[in-house]
Amino acid sequence: MAKTALITGITGQDGAYLSKLLLEKEYRLVGLVARRSSDMLWRLKELGVADDIEYVDGDLADVTSIRRGLDKCCPDEVYNLAAQSFVATSWQQPLLTAKITGLGALNALEAVRQHNPKTRFYQASSSEMFGLVKCERQDESTPFHPRSPYGVAKVFAHWATVNYRESYKMHASNGILFNHESPLRGVEFVTRKVTDGVARIKLGRQKELRLGNIDAKRDWGFAGDFVEAMWLMLQQDEPDDYVIATGVTTTVRDMCRLAFGHVGLNYEDFVVVDPAFFRPAEVDVLLGDPTKARERLGWVPRTTLATLIPMMVEADLARVARE
Repeated sequence: MAKTALITGITGQDGAYLSKLLLEKEYRLVGLVARRSSDMLWRLKELGVADDIEYVDGDLADVTSIRRGLDKCCPDEVYNLAAQSFVATSWQQPLLTAKITGLGALNALEAVRQHNPKTRFYQASSSEMFGLVKCERQDESTPFHPRSPYGVAKVFAHWATVNYRESYKMHASNGILFNHESPLRGVEFVTRKVTDGVARIKLGRQKELRLGNIDAKRDWGFAGDFVEAMWLMLQQDEPDDYVIATGVTTTVRDMCRLAFGHVGLNYEDFVVVDPAFFRPAEVDVLLGDPTKARERLGWVPRTTLATLIPMMVEADLARVARE
């Protein structure tokens, strides 16, 4: 019989790519959706999967609504991807971030435990938990030192997942995902901000691109690759935590050079460093070590940044041209 999966945050970037993957594996797919806007399904529509998903109303801030969703679909697997996921916003709305990104994960865990503790559970952890890094490469044993309310909330959700795994013997795993991007990324995130800006500048809609710390280094991969690792975690006999990353770090500056260069422009002619976009506490460098995922899950990233950024630029050129 086909498995059933419930995804929170199904309307986001990762939710869309994971939906596509699970539908290709013939899952019955259910999305827990907090209905806030009319165009929330645009990513799912863009991947051509919106009509193949069942939707149930629910919100991570309301544990009873999560429980109702679970009772309605009785999933074999739950993927908790929902969060207030923009780091900059977490300073402006720290309590909301804690409520949704942190306590929301605990609500999901408790709802699953009450419904059926044998349901397999995936928690979307984040490289932002490492923050002020203590070593050159970050793996599953690297201490956490978050540098934003978002990172702090993710640490809470991460350890809540570990606690439920150890306390209730639940098959609950954390995927510590480093930065992963795609043409479906929100325009508020720096990679999409850059590729959208490149498209607008190339097409004469914009004259400059204002950014913060362009010397910050990140380990960037493709969301379409990373969601496969999520699925693989829940297929293992035993739950565990895994760093998912490419193992390559690149500065925002070099990412800009790549994006502008794709359309024959020099980034130095258009990028303006604006202190307004600097974080109160910066994370200067993140570089993941995905050895454990490679050895135990058989997972390797297939898409390089040199392929990903041009893909995103082309998608934004097409979007801006349609406007």
